[in-house]
Amino acid sequence: MEERKGLTYNVSMNKKLNVLLVCGSGASSSFMAAKMRYAARKKGMEINLTARSEGEISNYIGEVDAIMVGPHLSGDYEALKNRYGEECAIVLMDKEYYGKLDGDRAIEHLMKEMKSFATHS
Repeated sequence: MEERKGLTYNVSMNKKLNVLLVCGSGASSSFMAAKMRYAARKKGMEINLTARSEGEISNYIGEVDAIMVGPHLSGDYEALKNRYGEECAIVLMDKEYYGKLDGDRAIEHLMKEMKSFATHS
């Protein structure tokens, strides 16, 4: 378990994670969030997933453990990581699983990135 900016990360999948999915308008990320919720339930994981537009990110800083960025916003990824990377994990979603709305692979990617964030924080 790691402490970071007042938040405790338990990467053993026992802590409920708060995750923000962002895309241009919040529409495509809403579909991915639904698939990820289903995949998380199947695995017995507690993850609160919220889908919003990129312009709403600042409203969620301090409340989320991770921000998952849609692949079509890859050009903004480094700027987002530089701006918010001290506060939470910033994860660029892979266009392959995003395009297929593969919630299982998205959850696997998220958990891998959360472990890395906790280790390197």
